[in-house]
Amino acid sequence: MSRKGNIFEPWKKLLCVLKFDLCIMKNITKIQLGQNGPLVSRLGLGCMRMSSIWGGTTPDEKESIATIHEALNNGINFLNTGDFYGAGHNEMLIGKAIKGRRDDAFISVKFGAIFHNGQWLGMDLRPMAIKNFINYSLNRLGIETIDLYQPSRMDGSVPVEDIIGTVADLIKEGKVRYIGVSEITADQLRKANEIHPISALEIGYSLADRQIESELLPAAKELDIAIVAFANTAEGLLTGELQAPLAENDHRNHFSRFQGENLISNLKKVEILRQLALNKGCMPTQVAIAWVKEQGDQIMPLVSMSRRSRLPENIAAMDIVFTPEEMNTLNTTFAIGAIHGGTYLQR
Repeated sequence: MSRKGNIFEPWKKLLCVLKFDLCIMKNITKIQLGQNGPLVSRLGLGCMRMSSIWGGTTPDEKESIATIHEALNNGINFLNTGDFYGAGHNEMLIGKAIKGRRDDAFISVKFGAIFHNGQWLGMDLRPMAIKNFINYSLNRLGIETIDLYQPSRMDGSVPVEDIIGTVADLIKEGKVRYIGVSEITADQLRKANEIHPISALEIGYSLADRQIESELLPAAKELDIAIVAFANTAEGLLTGELQAPLAENDHRNHFSRFQGENLISNLKKVEILRQLALNKGCMPTQVAIAWVKEQGDQIMPLVSMSRRSRLPENIAAMDIVFTPEEMNTLNTTFAIGAIHGGTYLQR
C-alpha cells in the first residue's frame, strides 16, 4: 500500500515544536489516582523501551536517563516500569535517574511476569513470590517505598484476595503506598477494590483497541479508579508511518492485525487519521494520544519513549482538542471491531 508525498512537511514538524514551547510555559495537568489517591501528571512516561525486553539491543543509557530527567523537569512525574523489564535493568536505570530527585518522581511498578532468555513463561502471583519481588525492586530502585505496585496481569492461578491482600500487607509495612492492577476483568476489578481501594488500572487503550469501553471502563468509572492507558498507538499502527507489507524481521508480523489483507484494510482507516492530523497541523501519533486523553478526566495516556526528542510532540499532544465533527470522524472510523485482527492486548 503506497501513499503520495512525505508523511509530514518540515513546517508541520516545526509547528509541533512551537506548540511545545508554549506547553512548557505552564504546568502539566494533574490527575488524581483513585478516590483519595495522589495527584500525578496527566501524561505518564512509560520506561519499558529503555530496556531490552524481547532480546533486542538496549537503548543508550545516558539518553534514557536524560529523557527521564527532561520529563521530570517538565512536570511529568509518573514513571512506569516493571520488575521484569530487562530482568531488572529498567528499575536500576530509573534508580540512577531519580537519585537525588526522589520527591520529583512517582514510581509505578508491575510485578509477576516471569521471563527466561527473552521468552515469557507465565505469571507467579503467589504471596511469597510477591514478598520476594518487592524487596528486589526496592533495592534496584534505591528507594524505601514504591508509590504504585500492581500485578501485571491476573491469570486466575492465585485468588484475587491473596494477591491484593499481600500488597495491602506491604502497605502496612511501608513498602508500598498505593495499589494498582493491570490487564484485569471488570469482575476482578470490583473484587480487588472490595479487598483494598484500587487507585489505578493500567490497560491497553487506543482508537484501535476499544474493548474496555463495554465493561471495564464503566466499572473503573463507577469505582472512581483512574485509567493508565498504554499502547496509545496500537503497536505503531496509528503512527501513520507503516506501509504494507512490513519488513520480514518486524516482530509485528506475528500479530494478525499486521498480516496480509488485515493490514491493508487497517491502513486505509489510518489514512483517515493521518489526513485529520495533517489538517490540524499535528502528527497522527499526537492525535492518537489526544483521543485517549479526551475519553475521560480520569484517563492518563502512558507513552513509552527512550529519547528526549520524543517529549515535545507528546507533551504538545495533551493540548490538542477536537471539534465535534473531528471526534465523530475518529469514533466512526475506529468503531469497535473496525480494526481487523488482534495483538498482544488479547493475550
